[in-house]
Amino acid sequence: PLSLEEVRMLVELFYLPYQHGALAQQLLEHFRWLRANSLSVGVPATAPDACGGTRWRGRARSFQRLCARTCRLHSRLVSTAGRALLYDLHPYLWDIRNLLLAASAFVLWLGCQSISAPMLLGRDAEPWARRGGLFGELQALLPVGNSCDLFYHPPPLFPSSQLYLLRPLLPLDKWVLGVLSSWAMKREAALEVSQVLQAQLSRAPPLPGRLLGSFLSLSPEYTFVLEDEDGPCGYAAGALHAEGFLQQRDSSWLPAIRHKYPPELGTGGAALGQDALEEAVLFFHAEPLAVPQPVLRRFPSLVQLGTAPRVLDVGASRSLALCLLSALRANGSRGVFCQVSDTDRQQLSFYSKLG
Repeated sequence: PLSLEEVRMLVELFYLPYQHGALAQQLLEHFRWLRANSLSVGVPATAPDACGGTRWRGRARSFQRLCARTCRLHSRLVSTAGRALLYDLHPYLWDIRNLLLAASAFVLWLGCQSISAPMLLGRDAEPWARRGGLFGELQALLPVGNSCDLFYHPPPLFPSSQLYLLRPLLPLDKWVLGVLSSWAMKREAALEVSQVLQAQLSRAPPLPGRLLGSFLSLSPEYTFVLEDEDGPCGYAAGALHAEGFLQQRDSSWLPAIRHKYPPELGTGGAALGQDALEEAVLFFHAEPLAVPQPVLRRFPSLVQLGTAPRVLDVGASRSLALCLLSALRANGSRGVFCQVSDTDRQQLSFYSKLG
């Protein structure tokens, strides 16, 4: 059963419509302070005012711990609460969990030394654009807080106790995500192809992800990873200035990939995973479609998202989108677009479920 401490946490998160308990108040105070003082993160350790960055990171760790506790509370409620109580409370706690997944990853992103301090953190949301309570106040603190359509989604009919972690990209993620995204996040195909690559491509690194490779190389600072208990299970990647990103991809990144992986590499005879290898190699040798200038002018940033088939909770996918869009908005983006093939049913279904 839920412990007394967990019940107290639940009460403090949803104390009264216009009055918060201690846990909710801590979450809000930390998030407000971290957002307002994010400019101090990039101060070098040798600078006279370096203590500001140290204090920021200390409060960021406290915020991460509070977010993790709330996510564990959601998992525990689904696992242990009676059905009647669960279905009464789950929509509220599910909403808070999804928002805190995004907020926690956004704070981690703010703390990355390689990323310049944000230039724009968004305007205050209009009162009609958000709900009341803790959810509404947290929403207003994200740079995309005015985009109310991003925050409303019905909870799943069958609650899941799966724990998720959302964070910025780490160097060790690049190989894993590259393989997984190449073949629509199918683990069996990824394992098969990795064996082929080890046997046939010992002279070169693994083939980059078909959907994600250019982002991992050219825009890693806007890439986020979703993890469950089995490891990476989703990604969100973006390019702040899509026009320059696409030009760099076509002029330098694609030619280098084509030189490293010539077309005949995928036609070397029957082998384990050879069909998937051939499909991936040929993909890089096809000419990418040009993006019309009116699209680039109105939507200057490019995004790409995906999750593994095992991720059934659309709330986790929505948290990915919120975090990526918040990071782009924080640095001045006013609109995003994504490129999807009209024959890619998996991607079309994914974006449709996001709304």
